[in-house]
Amino acid sequence: MTHTYSLTCQELLASISDYVDGSLSPELCQEIERHIRGCENCRVVLDTTTKTLYLYRQSAEKIALPGEVQERLMSALDLSEFFK
Repeated sequence: MTHTYSLTCQELLASISDYVDGSLSPELCQEIERHIRGCENCRVVLDTTTKTLYLYRQSAEKIALPGEVQERLMSALDLSEFFK
């Protein structure tokens, strides 16, 4: 059975972490890629999230961030405004 997805920006943002981690179905990944080709805002969020995670993973191997710094980082990355 094939599924036809039509993601809203809110749905894409809710799935962004799983997409970056590679844990979504191929069909849903294709829909996300289709969506970001036509939505600059979501493309920027995806690019920023991907780059931030990459940089964090690179530096996390070398430096352990104090809990307070991690909390501030997560607060700064808050995407709640997209879930209105």
